[in-house]
Amino acid sequence: MIIVTTADVPGMRVVSTLGLVRGNSIRARHLGRDIMAALRNVAGGEIREYTKMMAEAREQAIDRMIEEAEALDADAVVMVRFQTSMVMAGAAEMLCYGTAVRLEPED
Repeated sequence: MIIVTTADVPGMRVVSTLGLVRGNSIRARHLGRDIMAALRNVAGGEIREYTKMMAEAREQAIDRMIEEAEALDADAVVMVRFQTSMVMAGAAEMLCYGTAVRLEPED
């Protein structure tokens, strides 16, 4: 499966647009991570616990988007974007979405 943030794939032509596909993951903060994050916030620097949590959420959202695209028999997902939002205090959503398409090589 080809995943790109652009509207097209170099060397390929979009022959069919199959529609919007998306995947999301909602993650809640963890008490242990919050304690470490608070300590790092005082000292400054990257809060690795949250960086790891968001990276895992991003990967899961991508995987779920790909599952939707595969169910449509897509070759690629173009115009992929990410969005985050707070769902409730202490929980955030990572959304990944794009357009599922079928491709063929350019002549």
